[in-house]
Amino acid sequence: MKSRFPYVVFVVVFLLLGCSGGYSFTGASIPPNAHTISVATFPNYASTVNPQLSQKLTDDLRNMFSTQTSLNVVNGDADMEITGEITAYNTTAAALSANDDVSMNRLTISIKVKFENNADPDASFEQTFTRYRDFSAQLNFSSIENTLVGEIVAELCEDVFNKSVVNW
Repeated sequence: MKSRFPYVVFVVVFLLLGCSGGYSFTGASIPPNAHTISVATFPNYASTVNPQLSQKLTDDLRNMFSTQTSLNVVNGDADMEITGEITAYNTTAAALSANDDVSMNRLTISIKVKFENNADPDASFEQTFTRYRDFSAQLNFSSIENTLVGEIVAELCEDVFNKSVVNW
C-alpha cells in the first residue's frame, strides 16, 4: 500500500488556495469584489481638542485595515469608504470617595462614523462609537493622557473594524 500523504497534502493545499473569497484569519468578511478602502481624516469637532487625536485615530484605523485585511488602503474613491468626525473628548468625575471628594475621573472619546460599502450597500451604516477609561483623580492627567488616548483609540478602531467587516 502506497502512502496517501502526498494526496492529502495536495487536497489540503488545493482547498486552501481555492478559497479566495472574502475570509481572513482575523474574522473579516470582505466581499470578493471589494479590493480597496479609504479612511478619510477624522476632523475634531469636540469642545476640548487633543491636537494629536485626529491623526492618531485616522492612522490607526488605516493601519488596522491594511494589516488585518487584504484591502488596499487608498485615498479618495474606493470599494469601501470610511468618513467620520470626533464629536466628544472630555473628562468627568467618575467616582466619589467616602468624604465626597472625586476619587476617579473618566476620559471619554466619541466618534461619529459613516461606512459606505460600495461592494455591498446593505452593509453600509452610520453610527456613533464611544469608549472611555477611568483613572485616579490623584494622577496628573497630562502625564497619562497619551496612554489613555492610545487605549481608547485602539478600542474605537476595533469597534469600527468589527462593525465594518466582521460579521459574527
